[in-house]
Amino acid sequence: MEESESEWGELTRECLINILSRLTAEDQWRGAMLVCKSWFTAFQEPSLHSVFNFEPYFDSPSESPRWWTLQFESKIDSMLLSTVQSTHQFLTQIRIRHCSDRSLNLVTQRCPNLEVLSIRSCPRVTDDSISKIATGCPNLKELDINYCYEITHESLVLIGRNCSNLKVLKRNLMNWLDPSQHIGIVPDDYLNACPQDGGSEAAAIAIYMPHLESLKIRFSKLTAKGLNSICQGCPNLEHLDLSGCANLTSRDIANASSNVFRI
Repeated sequence: MEESESEWGELTRECLINILSRLTAEDQWRGAMLVCKSWFTAFQEPSLHSVFNFEPYFDSPSESPRWWTLQFESKIDSMLLSTVQSTHQFLTQIRIRHCSDRSLNLVTQRCPNLEVLSIRSCPRVTDDSISKIATGCPNLKELDINYCYEITHESLVLIGRNCSNLKVLKRNLMNWLDPSQHIGIVPDDYLNACPQDGGSEAAAIAIYMPHLESLKIRFSKLTAKGLNSICQGCPNLEHLDLSGCANLTSRDIANASSNVFRI
C-alpha cells in the first residue's frame, strides 16, 4: 500500500492536473484531492475549478422521482455549497439541477466571475436567490432556468437590468399539453403550478434583454403580442425555440420572426 501511494505521489504536477481535469464534478467532490499531499496541492490549480458541471449525473433516458425529493435536494445543495466554499473565486460555470435557494445564496456572494448558470428543475429556487444572482454575478452570459416554476418575470427584469452581457436564456416549461411523461415522477402540485404569465415574461425579455442571441421558451403561454415584442426588442436573436407554445399560430410566428433577420 505504501509503495502504491508513493507512486501516485511522485507524479509530476502537470500529470496530476491532467488526471484531475478528467474527473467528473461528483468524483472531485467525493475527495480525489485527499489521495495524498501532492494530489491535494495539485487540486488547488485554478484551471480545475472554473467549471462545476453536474449535468452528466442526470444523463439518463428518464427522470427519477427521487430527484424531486427534499433529501436529494439537500445532497445537491451540500455538493454545491462545498464546491463554492473551496473554489468560489475561480468559478465561471455552474451546471446543476435540483438545488435550492440555500446553496444559490452562497453563489451570489462568492462567485462574481460567473458567466454560465444552469439550474433547471429546481422547485425551491425562487426570485429571492435569482434577484441576488442579478446583482452578484453581473458577468452572466447564459442562464438556464428550465422548469423552475418559482422564478417569475420579476427575476427576468432584474437579470436583464444588471447582466448586460446575457446572450442565452433558456426558460422552457414542462409539457402541460400532455403531461403524461411527467406524471409519477414530478409531484402533481408542481405540475399544476405551471407559470401562466407568459405575457409578463415576454415583456421583461423584450425590454431588458436586447442582446439575446438564443432564446428557448418551449410551452410558454405567451401570445402573438408577446412574441412580437420579443422579436422587436431582441434584434440579435439567431435561435428562437417556440415548441409547444399553443397560443401561437404558424402565421403569428412567421409575422413576428420577419422582424429578426438572423433567425
